[in-house]
Amino acid sequence: MNVTVVDTNVILVANGQHADVSPACVTACALALQSVMNSGKLVLDDGFRILLEYQNRTQPKKGNRPGDAFVKWALNNQRTRKHVDQVTLLEHDERGFESFPDDKELMKFDASDRKFVATSSAHPDKPSIAQAADSKWLDWAPALKRHGIEVTFLCQADIQRFHKNKFGV
Repeated sequence: MNVTVVDTNVILVANGQHADVSPACVTACALALQSVMNSGKLVLDDGFRILLEYQNRTQPKKGNRPGDAFVKWALNNQRTRKHVDQVTLLEHDERGFESFPDDKELMKFDASDRKFVATSSAHPDKPSIAQAADSKWLDWAPALKRHGIEVTFLCQADIQRFHKNKFGV
């Protein structure tokens, strides 16, 4: 069983809420979400930080788009151990969360994205984090890997293009 932390941008891309991604990227994100629902396991924090972010950016009550359907599924299954693992995140004054790696290369990591890393790190299996279109994660992936946290880039061509346009690299 594939255990995964899903970054919100995967959901948004699957919903068609990111205008600059390729159709292949939209498909890859929708398929990744479908895979988690059908045969995988989602990891969430027990403080509902991730679920609240999902809900704020989608329309799970309608469930018409792939990302909305995923959020509706996550809400319906958040307490079902077969489909969802929940981890406890403890607050930390400097890093945001105790389980966020103490690493100087991660000091500029977006505060709003730290919950995904902390959730992966707090889980005993350190599941991969599904990432779609946030190109800053390319720079952080090597440092995260040193701490046992893998990032699965679902849209390699798109994210490389975004990174080059944003950072010239």
